[in-house]
Amino acid sequence: MSGLDALLVSLQLSDSAFPSGFYTLSHGLEGYAQAKAIDAESLPRLLADLLRHSVGPSDATALALAHRAALGGDWETVIAVDRRLQAAKLNREVSVAATRTGQQMLDVAQETFGGPMIAHYWNLVTAKRVPCCQAVAAGIVYAGTGVSAERAVASDLFAFSASFVGAAMRLRLTDHRIAQVLLRQAADVITEVTAEALVRELADLGGCVPIADVMSGMHERAEARLFAT
Repeated sequence: MSGLDALLVSLQLSDSAFPSGFYTLSHGLEGYAQAKAIDAESLPRLLADLLRHSVGPSDATALALAHRAALGGDWETVIAVDRRLQAAKLNREVSVAATRTGQQMLDVAQETFGGPMIAHYWNLVTAKRVPCCQAVAAGIVYAGTGVSAERAVASDLFAFSASFVGAAMRLRLTDHRIAQVLLRQAADVITEVTAEALVRELADLGGCVPIADVMSGMHERAEARLFAT
């Protein structure tokens, strides 16, 4: 696959139109909003903190590890990464959302891109050997379509950020114009987090943002919810 083809794949997979269900998630933001613990001023800091301390050490790291292992044909490591990532997701709704969006992404990717790597991982999923977390599924799809690990991790982090900012708009915490400013401001953090994720090992996988876990737990029990998480 040419560099341009790989770029187009990464754009397609990170686009909100790709039907993985990723953009139905608020990534804990709705819990913060319900608790009145977030406003327009603190929104950029929360996004940066989640990237650095939650998504980066967990999902981005899992994506990079799965991508590397799949390219090397090391499927036992892929299985270990997938299981460890699911174990690191402490809240039920977050864990369920990760596997639901992962399976949906993989299902659509099979039809859209195909290829032996994606098919092999699908067989592991159907055999119930892996939970199919979204980040691991993304890593396999990116690897199977010739997208580099660096571009894959950066694309997925951007997709997370765009989903987070989209949720903020729907929760009326920001508007369309400021949302674009927030995404641009997150670019340096995404670059930083990408570089860190690429050099972590399996033992390093796992984020730690206790307040986000508390907000997610409160959200799970809320009487009314706009988002799945």
